[in-house]
Parts: sequence; structure tokens; C-alpha cells
Amino acid sequence: MNYRHSFHAGNSADVVKHSLLIALVRALQQKPGALTLIDTHAGCGLYDLGGEQAQRTGEAAHGVLRAFADANPLLDEYRAAVRAVNEGAEPHLYPGSPQFLAQLLRPQDLLILNEKHPEDAQVLRSAMRGSPAAVHERDAYELWLAMLPTRTPRGVVVVDPPYEQTDERERITATLAAAHRKWAHGVTVIWYPLKDRTTHQQWKNRLRRLDIPKFLSVEHWLYDADMPGIYNGAGLFIVNPPYAFTQALPPLLEALRVALAPEGHSGELMADWLHA
Repeated sequence: MNYRHSFHAGNSADVVKHSLLIALVRALQQKPGALTLIDTHAGCGLYDLGGEQAQRTGEAAHGVLRAFADANPLLDEYRAAVRAVNEGAEPHLYPGSPQFLAQLLRPQDLLILNEKHPEDAQVLRSAMRGSPAAVHERDAYELWLAMLPTRTPRGVVVVDPPYEQTDERERITATLAAAHRKWAHGVTVIWYPLKDRTTHQQWKNRLRRLDIPKFLSVEHWLYDADMPGIYNGAGLFIVNPPYAFTQALPPLLEALRVALAPEGHSGELMADWLHA
């Protein structure tokens, strides 16, 4: 599978990830204190849904376009954020996480973006022109640790790698353990693809052994039975989610499950705490 995001922009995983990011940051912003938002794998920031790569997969038709066809008001803020980069029109451009985070900024908040690949970093700077974001070109895992603890009392780190490297999960696990030692109260969001339950369960077991007290797992399985060897969905690990977020999560997950269920499938979108 090619995980370069221009092939997958606006797919079902993006809809879930970005809807939950909005809800998470809004929950944290119920308190007036400043937030630092850090995106370690920021990508290009903005994607053309009519471009050759997006058209080759057609995944937006099963993601953002389904969300726009759905009337559930719980998805209104997500849809508004997508419309904002399309000048209010129906989506032909899709915002990456940096654009969603930039829209959520209050005057006191900070946004730090990182993209290691020089060409993508250049596109990212162009996409974020006019925003207060700082853009870095560094190894994502080095930057993750270097930015902790954040300059503000509270913060969110978003880790959204392409999983092209065979040791990606090992690097995430090791860096998360080190980050938690430096910044035990911080909020961390880790995106992951779901291909088979056995591999994913093994990773969850390793993460449990980190003994992080507040560790939420959100899993979106698209199909009613696993489809061997293909993309079956995606999820998020969230460290230290705020109470306001977890309390509001069940109806949002149900709204997303209904909107994104493939034809002939109900799908499953659930949240569970990881405990050692």
C-alpha cells in the first residue's frame, strides 16, 4: 500500500481523525490557558481531490464526500473546516491536519509543524502562508522529544506517520515512552492504519506495558468481517484525553460510523481504555 497522503486525502480515516482532533482541541480550549499544538508528520497541508493521485484511488468518495452527504449536526464543525479552504463551496481541496489545527488556534495558542521531506515541506510552507505556524524540516521522532515539555502549560502532539518503515511502530513506542517521562500530563494523538487484528493487538500489548494511566484507543473497522491483506480501517491512540472530550465521544463516534459505513456493512467505531 502507498501511504503517501496525496493518494488518500479525504478518505474515511481522515474524516475520523480530523473530526476527533477538532473535538479534542475544542475540549481543551474550554480552559483559557494557552495550548501548543505540534504536528510531527505534517505533510503538504492541502490536497487536490481532483488531482491525479487522489483520483487514482477515489478514496474521498468514501470519506469526506459521504460526510458532506450526511446531515448529522455533530459533523457540522468538521464540514465547516473543510469548506473554509474551499471558500464555502463543496470540497475540491482537502485540508491536512495543519490546516484543521490552524483554524482552531486562539490568539494565545501556538502551532508547530514538522515535515522531513524537503519538497513536501516547501508545499506545506506555501499552504500555511498567512498562518502563525512555525514549520520545521526534522526527523519527526527527534522533534517530538525536542519540543517537550511545551513552552505553554498544556499542549497536544499529533503523530501521523506513513507507516512505510518496518520499524515505525517500534519508533513510536520508544519515543512515546520517552515523551511520557518528560511530559507525563501532555496530550498525544497517534494515528494508525488497521490491516489485520493480530498485528494490531500485538502492538497494543506492547503499548500497554508502557503503563500510561490514561491511554485511549479508538478503532474504526470499516467492514463487518476482516478483509485479509487490505486496508480495513484506522484508529487513534490518545494519551491524556480531557474529560469533556471522552464524555462527548460516544455520539460523535456513532455519527461517524453511520456516515462512513461502506455499502452492505455496518462497520464498527469504538473507544476503549488500554490498561496494563
